[in-house]
Amino acid sequence: MMRILFAVLFFCVSAILGGLPGRAEAHHILGRPAYNLNEDSNTPPSMQAEVEVDGYQITYMIYPAFPQPGDSARVSLYILGEENGKPYDGKVTFTMRQVPWLSWIGVHGHEDRLGVQPPDGKVYRQGFVVPEAGDYMISTRFEAGGEHYVIDFPIRIGPAPLIGPYVLAAGAVVVLLLLVAVIRRRKSMTAKIRDART
Repeated sequence: MMRILFAVLFFCVSAILGGLPGRAEAHHILGRPAYNLNEDSNTPPSMQAEVEVDGYQITYMIYPAFPQPGDSARVSLYILGEENGKPYDGKVTFTMRQVPWLSWIGVHGHEDRLGVQPPDGKVYRQGFVVPEAGDYMISTRFEAGGEHYVIDFPIRIGPAPLIGPYVLAAGAVVVLLLLVAVIRRRKSMTAKIRDART
């Protein structure tokens, strides 16, 4: 009896407050619709960092939050003088190169020039599309006061592999050590058997 009373009470209260249970009501959600978002929207960047180089404070951001192969992405770069806070007003060259997993021994990937950009309201914007997943290095180059400046920052396109090259290399070393241990043990066992027979 109590269950029936509780069910009737729940049904009446939910009908009064928000419609019948199981019935969805449309309502207005503040903000932009998802189909209107792109790389120029106010979505969070995948990477944001600040660097200080010889009197300049440099901030860079990469959009969108998780760049995927074949999708459009963008770099936003801010260059301000540390002493006067005045923005740099020259042109900036953007290049990009793939970082192979053998880069720790000095192997470098092919470098592509993305473009040369003038300032656009104190911001340097460079769009790019990367066809393959992997680790990349974006370089920005500019000249000020007769000095050349190069700022490199890494970016990951697509999901990281489950087993990276360093794990594979470590696994190969472990397998090699195990093989050497097995061969040495076998040799010592063979030598013991020979000694036992003589």
